[in-house]
Parts: sequence; C-alpha cells; structure tokens
Amino acid sequence: MTRIEFIKFLKEFRKDLEENKTTWENKTLEDFLEAMEAYTEDVQGFYDNMKMDVDADKPTWDNFKTILKGASIYE
Repeated sequence: MTRIEFIKFLKEFRKDLEENKTTWENKTLEDFLEAMEAYTEDVQGFYDNMKMDVDADKPTWDNFKTILKGASIYE
C-alpha cells in the first residue's frame, strides 16, 4: 500500500464512521485510542490466526490500516 492509497483509505474510514456510527464499538477519541493501543498489542495474533505472513513489528501502511480498522470494533 502506498501513502496515497492510505490517504484514500483514511477518507473512506472517516466516511464510514460518519455514516455507520452505530456499527463502531469505539465512537469517542478516547475509546478509539484505548482500543487502538490494545489492538496494536494483539495484532500479531490476528495475523497468525488468519495465517497471514505479516510481521507486525515491521511498520507498513497496510499494518497501520489493519490497526485502525481493528480499533474501530475492538473491545
């Protein structure tokens, strides 16, 4: 994923929050950031369970996208 593709994702991600707020678990910035912190700690388990050959310790735009999406629903 390129930086430009990530920007497009962010625009769509924000629009999803605006249009589907009821489906998001973490609607406030405080809740979202708390979930983002927890999901970032656990994301390698997600990759492993999904049998994805991804190293969460290597920062990429794709990893950051996964973390943001996960934080929107992570409890």
